[in-house]
Amino acid sequence: MNELERQLQYPLGENLPEAGRTLEVAPGVRWLRMQLPFALDHINLWLLRDEIDGRAGWTIVDCGITNDATKAAWEQVFETELQGLPVLRVIVTHMHPDHMGLAHWLTERWNVRLWISATDYNAARLASTSTTGFGGEAAAKFMAGHGLTDPEAVAKIKARSNYYATMVPQVPAAFRRLLDGMVLTIGGHGWQCISGYGHAPEHMSLHCAGLGVLISGDMLLPRISTNVSVIDLEPEADPLPLYLASIQRYASLPADTLVLPSHGRPFRGMHTRIQQLVTHHDDRFADVMKACAEAPQSAADLLTVLFTRKLDLHQTTFAMGESIAHLHALWLAGKLVRSVDDEGVYRFAPA
Repeated sequence: MNELERQLQYPLGENLPEAGRTLEVAPGVRWLRMQLPFALDHINLWLLRDEIDGRAGWTIVDCGITNDATKAAWEQVFETELQGLPVLRVIVTHMHPDHMGLAHWLTERWNVRLWISATDYNAARLASTSTTGFGGEAAAKFMAGHGLTDPEAVAKIKARSNYYATMVPQVPAAFRRLLDGMVLTIGGHGWQCISGYGHAPEHMSLHCAGLGVLISGDMLLPRISTNVSVIDLEPEADPLPLYLASIQRYASLPADTLVLPSHGRPFRGMHTRIQQLVTHHDDRFADVMKACAEAPQSAADLLTVLFTRKLDLHQTTFAMGESIAHLHALWLAGKLVRSVDDEGVYRFAPA
């Protein structure tokens, strides 16, 4: 546990759900974890006790990626954790593969509807039939334009042309739209949708005032900072100010709210965590400004400034997106200027 984590409270301590099993974190709210084949090796998913049209059952929140191991884990959950009741609907907070991957399988398996924001639904449909942001020719060219020119890395990024589709091979043909401020009745409680931007096109968190619980998705994580990236589909995007403004919306929620994040353990101390994240990005902005003042910098140049640990290719693609996001926030705020060097690489210097 690092020093920032010590400032948060973890009411379940070190307890984690076993594979294919759940832990109750609030009345009618159960926590399960699925494995991921990345350095970030798990995702938290949620089961909410529910009733729709007089029929008792469960709502699933987020799905895990598409692979046999995740399907097998879900089948074990269905066998041991549902108390003989069916799944009634599937809610997805946003379109990223670890959240959206098995939505098609789950909705078909139980003949239920997917609930998601319209923006993320359509982004997922597009991405599952092509690529988005972290693989293929366009992504390799985009990252090369920001200084990632190592031939081996470029070749590997080009080869990942079906990156998203391998984990989200299919998207449900129909969906129910989630909108900011919408209140869903789940298990007799109101759950309010809170939209967030910067991490995904239109991420939806769910707040239940009656239970004092926030399903934060990826917008608020206890141990790591949420990935906020610029990708090739929107090459001049400015997502970091959107993300920082979005997390401030949670500051109006009660301080003792139990936060259920997609990665890490459930925690209390939401207001503290918001300030930690703001401070973290302020520090990174200062680091970027200092480096750019010493010499014009590309996003690739800044990887060692922003990330002290060794990165694999998967982490490098996300790190490049984050590096560009920090540069764009300062550039579009007028604090940096952008130029193109003789090799066609964008470099940034103080305005």
